[in-house]
Amino acid sequence: MAKSTTSAKKLQQAAILFPTDLGQQASKDISGAMNSVLADVFALYLKTKNFHWHVSGPHFRDYHLMLDDHGDELFAMTDPIAERVRKLGGTTLRSIGHIAKLQSISDNDADFVEPSDMLAELCQDNVRLTERMRVAHDICDKYNDTATASLIEEWIDQTEQRAWFLFEAGRKVDSSGH
Repeated sequence: MAKSTTSAKKLQQAAILFPTDLGQQASKDISGAMNSVLADVFALYLKTKNFHWHVSGPHFRDYHLMLDDHGDELFAMTDPIAERVRKLGGTTLRSIGHIAKLQSISDNDADFVEPSDMLAELCQDNVRLTERMRVAHDICDKYNDTATASLIEEWIDQTEQRAWFLFEAGRKVDSSGH
C-alpha cells in the first residue's frame, strides 16, 4: 500500500478531535442538547409543511402562506444548528430514525385536521421548541459557549413570533370583529 493511502486510512480511524477551547465534555453536552433541538426543528418543520399542504377553508390563502413562511424559517435553522454541532467537534443527526429517537414534538398523521386545530397545535409545538432551546441555552451558559447561545437567542425570538402569529390567527372572532 502506498504511503499516502496508509496515511489516509489512519486519518479515517483517528478519534474525533475537539477543535474548541470549551473542551470535550462541553462538546458532548452542547452537541447533545443541540441535536435534540435539531430533531424538534425537523419534526416541527415537517408538521408545519404537512398542515401547509392540507389546510383548507375560508382562511386558506392566509394560513397557507403563513405556514409556508414558518416552514422556511424552520428549515433555515437546520443547517446552522448542525454546523454548530460540528464546529464543536460533535456529530449530528444522520437519519429520520435518529430524529424520531430525539424529537419531543409529536407527529400528526391524521387524515384531516381542522384549520383551527392546526394553528393551536403548531402554537403549542413552537412553545415546546422554545422550552427546548432555553434548556440548550442553559447548557451553553454553563460552558460559556456564547456563540451557540447567541444563535439560540435569535431562534427563540423567531419561535416566539411564530407562536404569537399562530395564537392570534387562531383566535375566535368576538362581537367587535376582532
